[in-house]
Amino acid sequence: MTTTLTPDLAAQFARIALGHVTREYPHKLDHVLNGPEDARTPSQLHPIFHGSFDWHSCVHGYWMLLTLRRLYPDAPFAEEVVALADRMLTEDKVGAELAYLDREYSGGFERPYGWAWLLALHGEAARHQDRDWGANLEPLAREFAARFKLFLPKQGYPIRTGTHYNTAFALVLAHGWAMEHDADLTGLIAERAGFYYGMDKDCQAWEPGGDEFLSSAMIEALIMRIVLGKPDFAGWYSGFLPRIDIGDPPSLFTPAAPSDRSDGKIAHLDGCNLARAWCWRGIADALPEDLQGIADDLAERHIAASLPHVQGDYMGEHWLASFAVLALTAGAAEDQGR
Repeated sequence: MTTTLTPDLAAQFARIALGHVTREYPHKLDHVLNGPEDARTPSQLHPIFHGSFDWHSCVHGYWMLLTLRRLYPDAPFAEEVVALADRMLTEDKVGAELAYLDREYSGGFERPYGWAWLLALHGEAARHQDRDWGANLEPLAREFAARFKLFLPKQGYPIRTGTHYNTAFALVLAHGWAMEHDADLTGLIAERAGFYYGMDKDCQAWEPGGDEFLSSAMIEALIMRIVLGKPDFAGWYSGFLPRIDIGDPPSLFTPAAPSDRSDGKIAHLDGCNLARAWCWRGIADALPEDLQGIADDLAERHIAASLPHVQGDYMGEHWLASFAVLALTAGAAEDQGR
């Protein structure tokens, strides 16, 4: 039986996010002080994205809320999401978030994880054509798209660690946005993904690290599934993970086991399980038939390991539900991030 998003889970996730996207403290800033005048509170610096412990988690908290509103427009929580988004995703507040990016030393702000999630948020907001959210967020999305276009050609090597700096994850979300909004960025992402990963062979999948919330092996496979399409991906994948049929590498078959979910870094491992499930589901249709069942089973095992822990301690609660939604709504790879 395939575990999917249900109305009850959607309501649970919405309640979680509604409780934290405007919760200002505790907060971990990505902020360079150029002088004493820059010592300001999170909400003064970021009038929209000051909740959820950090900027990027707040961004994908809003992405999840808008996604759930689209999927369940008649749910009781949907009206609360609309009221919140109408209050927060305004032209003036987006303008203040955009102005923050003009500060000196802001070039590396939230690169690339937050960039990619902001594009995903705008892509989702644009689907809600009865509201102004997409139009209001578009200038901010265009700025981050421009930063991708400037940065990717000079990034000589992919970052493979399974944390916020991972290149493949950012490319997946950015590609989903670009397919609808920026043909030039779509082409650039395909070119860079091929450059970074096209020659990779016999992945050992030495993962996860102790604080990783992404599977470096599987997120690479997902971006290649997206940019190559089914026929070419099959050939690439047969060289990248050639022994999946015999359970090798074993690390990809074994869900991560967080030892302390109150530790923010160790709690990342629940995200790794959900992200692996998302990736397995995203590539399954392009695998040989004998491997598709393996992929489906692995997704289920990883979801089962961490779905019960989305709520509990704030160190996981402020972000994990977004990754659960990715896993539980995963479908065709071409739709990832959209």
